[in-house]
Amino acid sequence: MKRKRVAVAMSGGVDSSVAAALLLEQGYEVVGFTMQIWPREATEETPVGGRGCCGLEAVSDARRVARALGIRHYVLNLREAFQRLVIDPFCEEYARGRTPNPCLRCNTYVKFGMLLERAREIGASHLATGHYARVGYDEECGRWVLGRAVDKAKDQSYSLYDLRQEHLATALFPLGGLKKSETRARAAKLGLMVANKPDSQQICFVSSGRYGDYLVRVRPETARSGPIVDRQGRQLGRHRGIAFYTVGQRHGLRVAGKKALYVVGIDAEHDRLVVGGEEDLRSRELTMREVNYVSLDRLPEGGKKLRAKIRYGARPASCTAWAEEDGVRLRFARRQRAVAPGQAAVCYEGDTVALGGIIDTAW
Repeated sequence: MKRKRVAVAMSGGVDSSVAAALLLEQGYEVVGFTMQIWPREATEETPVGGRGCCGLEAVSDARRVARALGIRHYVLNLREAFQRLVIDPFCEEYARGRTPNPCLRCNTYVKFGMLLERAREIGASHLATGHYARVGYDEECGRWVLGRAVDKAKDQSYSLYDLRQEHLATALFPLGGLKKSETRARAAKLGLMVANKPDSQQICFVSSGRYGDYLVRVRPETARSGPIVDRQGRQLGRHRGIAFYTVGQRHGLRVAGKKALYVVGIDAEHDRLVVGGEEDLRSRELTMREVNYVSLDRLPEGGKKLRAKIRYGARPASCTAWAEEDGVRLRFARRQRAVAPGQAAVCYEGDTVALGGIIDTAW
C-alpha cells in the first residue's frame, strides 16, 4: 500500500523537527521543505547568519535533521514572495501608524500559499508545520475547524486564524496534542541535535529585534520627528518617529506629567503621537476588517457571545460579535487594554477558533 506523501515546513528548530519525526512514525512519506527568505543584501538588520527561523544556520540545522531522519530535504527560494507578501505590507502598515503581525501573513500567504503549492507539485497531499494547534473536520457544521493546542502556554491557533477552509483541509499539526516539554523530550530521545535549541523570539527578518531601526532604513518617513499631544491636542513634547512607538507604550516618550502617560493613538498623516493616562488605554468595542470565518460561516443577526484575544499573548476575553457591512464589531464585557489597530482579534467558541480579523478601530 502506497504511503501518503507529506511535506513538512522545517525551520531548523525543535518543533518542526519533531513534527517531521512524528509523521514518519505514523507511516507517512515525509519530505522536508525549508524556506529561503532572507534578503539578498547582508546588513546588520537582516538575519543572513543569525539564529532566526530563516537564517543560514536554520537551513543548516534543518538539513542535518532531515539527514538524521533519513528524509528528502529541499531549500526553496521564496525571498521575492516573502518580500511582496510579508515584508512590504508590514512596512506599509507601520507607516500608517498601525502595529501589524507579519507572522499572520506568512502563515497564510507563504507557508499555506507558496509553500503549499510547491508541496503539491511533488505530489504531497498535506503540509505539516511545527505549530501548536489542532485541526479537524466537524461533521455537525460541515467545516474544517482550528482548535487550541493541549499546551495552552504554547498555543498558536491565534497565529493561524486566517487559514481558509482549503488550507485547513490540507494542514497537519502533529504537536497539537503535546506539551513543549514532551516535544523536547522526543527530540532528545531521537538524538536530534536541535533538542535544546532555544525558541526564536523575534520577527525573522529583523534579527536585532529593533523594529524601529529596521523601519527607519526601509521607510525613512517613519523616522520623521513630530509632536506629542494630549487628548485635547496640547503639545507636550516631540517624538523621534512613529516607527518607534505603538499603542500602550510608555517608555521613550520623554514627556512629564502628573501621572504616567502612554501612547493611546498614532496619527501617521500628521506625524503625531497622542498620549493619555491608563484609563485612556481601555476600550469597550472594536471593529475588524479582512474577517475570516473558521468554525462559523456567518454570525447570527442578533450577534453571538464568544471570547476574543486582541493580541497573541492576551487571554481570551468575553465579548459579543456582530456582523457589519464591511467587517465585524466586538463589544467586550470588560474594557480591554491597549487595543492596537493592525493587530488581529481572534474569537473563540470554547477551544475552537470561530473567526478572526485585523483590528481597524477601537473605542
